[in-house]
Amino acid sequence: MKDLAENNLIRFTNLTRKKNGIYANFKVKGLKNGVTLSASFSVDINSLELNPGDSLEKIIEECAKHGLKEFKRSEFQFEGISSVSCDSLVSI
Repeated sequence: MKDLAENNLIRFTNLTRKKNGIYANFKVKGLKNGVTLSASFSVDINSLELNPGDSLEKIIEECAKHGLKEFKRSEFQFEGISSVSCDSLVSI
């Protein structure tokens, strides 16, 4: 397989247990039209009515589908140039 970014893939990284649940963690990388995208997301398995007794394959697949669906529905907003410090602009 070539670079993860060139294939626009979601890659499962691990499961983590926190106080409020178990989360499936993923990394996303993509490259298209000169834009490189890098992100990570975590999905609470309880939010999908999955439980730790389900097969690992089922947990990963269902969480990846749900995470991708929510990621596509997200509307990102640029916070504006006023939030960038002048020191950052000088180093460019």
